Amino acid sequence: MELDTHLRHLTEQGHGLADSATAAGLDAPVPSCPEWAARDLVTHQSQVHRWARSYVSSGRSTPPNAGDTPEPPPPDDELLDWFRAGHEALVTSLREAPADLDCWSFLPAPSPREFWARRQAHETTIHRVDADLAAGRTPAIDPALAADGIDELLHGFFARPRGSLVSDPARKLAVRAADTGAAWTITIGPDSRTSTSIADPDADCTVTGDAAALYLLLWNRGGRDNLTIDGDATLLDLWQAKAIIRWG
Repeated sequence: MELDTHLRHLTEQGHGLADSATAAGLDAPVPSCPEWAARDLVTHQSQVHRWARSYVSSGRSTPPNAGDTPEPPPPDDELLDWFRAGHEALVTSLREAPADLDCWSFLPAPSPREFWARRQAHETTIHRVDADLAAGRTPAIDPALAADGIDELLHGFFARPRGSLVSDPARKLAVRAADTGAAWTITIGPDSRTSTSIADPDADCTVTGDAAALYLLLWNRGGRDNLTIDGDATLLDLWQAKAIIRWG
């Protein structure tokens, strides 16, 4: 997916998050993040937008440290405007950043600028889903964006050696996006994971469905309805219990 497409989705998803948070009300519980109300969701996402922009706009090359503190949110009556301003500033900084931007990033990408555009497009999409659920709305996700997000999840986050998603003996989970034709297999081993962009016919469990439904499932934002599951479904239980995403 091209940088301009990621920026378009980042723009649209940020607007959608603000709209759903407004419809829900800031006191509304977020079903997919039980410890949060909508205000916590909006605050978190805006702090992340500002954090991401700090790297893009400054070219900072060092990772975050314990001394970094997020910008505190304003009062409730200013919170959504604060969110919108931070979101717009991030999009503008990414759009205006040089192609050879050199700054810290934490997943493989053609360039730091493309990394941050992709990462923030998906960060914002997933939290827009959270806002939709808080507002009682049914999330709708572009199939190509969903497939790109599955790819980032499996080849990016779960390619890193650490994490609690492990299995001994190793087990394979295959994922097929029926609408886009994309497919992946993640091998969950005793110490780490590896992924390929094919559906292994010998996988322990194969899940087939539309890319959006798979995206929500793998991000633990959606259930198994409208998906076809072949093989050992307990592998999905392991995923839902142990597939915890950490940004750093």
